[in-house]
Amino acid sequence: MKIENLTRLPLGRFFCYNENMRIGIDARFYGVKNKGLGRYTQKLIENLESIQDKDSGDEYFIFLRQENLDEYHPKNKNFHKILADYRWYSFSEQIHLPKLLNQYNLDLVHFPHFNVPLFYRRPFIITIHDLILLHFPTIRNTTLSPIYYWIKFLAYKLVIGSAVRRAKKIITVSRFTRDDIAGNYRNTEKKIEITYEACDDLEVESEEKCGNERLKRYGIMKPYVLYVGNAYPHKNLENLVLSFNEISDNNLSLVLVGKSDYFYRRIKKIVKKNNIRNVIFTDFVSDYDLNIIYKNSKAYIFPSLYEGFGLPPLEAMRRGVPVASSDHGCMKEVLEDSALYFDAKNKEETKKAIEKIISSGELRKKLIRKGFSQVEKYSWEKMAERVSDIYKKSI
Repeated sequence: MKIENLTRLPLGRFFCYNENMRIGIDARFYGVKNKGLGRYTQKLIENLESIQDKDSGDEYFIFLRQENLDEYHPKNKNFHKILADYRWYSFSEQIHLPKLLNQYNLDLVHFPHFNVPLFYRRPFIITIHDLILLHFPTIRNTTLSPIYYWIKFLAYKLVIGSAVRRAKKIITVSRFTRDDIAGNYRNTEKKIEITYEACDDLEVESEEKCGNERLKRYGIMKPYVLYVGNAYPHKNLENLVLSFNEISDNNLSLVLVGKSDYFYRRIKKIVKKNNIRNVIFTDFVSDYDLNIIYKNSKAYIFPSLYEGFGLPPLEAMRRGVPVASSDHGCMKEVLEDSALYFDAKNKEETKKAIEKIISSGELRKKLIRKGFSQVEKYSWEKMAERVSDIYKKSI
């Protein structure tokens, strides 16, 4: 077990009254390689560190896997990192993680995902970003065999149901997700708290030459519209590429940024089968290059059919890129009037939205202006402050 910044307290600590908190955070998803959940966990911990008084007696224990243990370096002496190398959704997570957590006499554990071990019986809170697996339980969402997939799906329902019932508080990232949870699980509404996510404000070099050279590394030619994220079926990329194929502008490209996997390979096959031109797959890109790709795009297109928050459109707005988004309820909540909405199930509407957002100068100016204002409503620091208050209310 590898530990940094850890001072063990006497064994009697658990039985004595002390107003200081001992908080555990399951950070096994920590880091940008673990997509949205990983970034959420990372930003939560970084901002909790920045707002916590180093002279307070509150202590935070950050549980990580071996693969991300060296990514996190505590900057606050009250934060300690601990090796918890148990794979997500595994038997070791269910059996061994509770034993490890119990060693630290924690007042509260924050699980930033639904996968709370069934045998962990001390106080905890959870963050539920969405109920996608509940609403999209199709074999297209997995590479597993049908029988094994449905066994996993039933296990998912058991684990999330148990976590929702036993949690002291449930954090969600939007009103949409709050209502979705309350509609699917009885007697949960009063313990649900909303804490919105945010997007990073990263700087990139402004020289056009530098940007063009970076784009060429990925085979990107201007002009182009952009999508950033995974290719899971609910992201609706199949409809996006088929709609893009109907656009008459042969100079326009569609750039899809996301780590290559089974689902992206499936989209590539659809592109090849339908002989769709000018679709560029970048695979995984660094944050530095991603900023350049964002800033040089004509528009960001978000065709998702279901989201709990939807961070990429805000990232595009932060970088002065106009956004066209599906008219999903969550996206209208998060983006308000700063995006052009379309029916993402309809290929013709998707095509028209792309054409409109790249051709209408007045619309582009309005969306860029409104986008800059919209992103200012969200802050990782505000999120961390809100979560810290929830910790105190839950103990």
